[in-house]
Amino acid sequence: MTEPLFWLGLSIVLVAASLTAVLVAAIPALQELARAARSAEKLFDTLSRELPPTLEAIRTTGLEITDLTEDVSEGVKSAGQVVKQVDQSLDGARKQAQNIQTGTRSVFVGVKAAWKTFTRQKPTRRTVERLPITEQSSLTVREREALKPENRLPKAEAYRISDGYQEASNWDNEIDE
Repeated sequence: MTEPLFWLGLSIVLVAASLTAVLVAAIPALQELARAARSAEKLFDTLSRELPPTLEAIRTTGLEITDLTEDVSEGVKSAGQVVKQVDQSLDGARKQAQNIQTGTRSVFVGVKAAWKTFTRQKPTRRTVERLPITEQSSLTVREREALKPENRLPKAEAYRISDGYQEASNWDNEIDE
């Protein structure tokens, strides 16, 4: 057994048998791998045909949703403005109703006063009752001082005081403006 040629031949036969066994076992695996490659190729073809239009549809849908959101926002804003206008109209109507109610009351009170005045019995003769001189009340010191001509205000000062009062009454109007 020392023949090297024998051992070389035997190892070559064993290597050939091993390679044949591996090749026989690898053939079904390679066939499955080829089938998987064909399936992957079909999938990639389908994706390359279908994916761009789908992505474009998704992008278009996103833009439409954005437009609809803006439209809804504008609708909500305009509805808010309409509600404010209706509220202002209701306030105006309420104020007008209060003015009408006040005016109606004033008219009724005026008519009632006129009716009482109209239907009242008029006295035939007016009498003025005067106190006799002895029964007249005596004036206090302060009243006598006010009646003295030197303590009375001159007409110019009286007008100036009333003008000042008139100016004070205009303050409210100036504040409102």
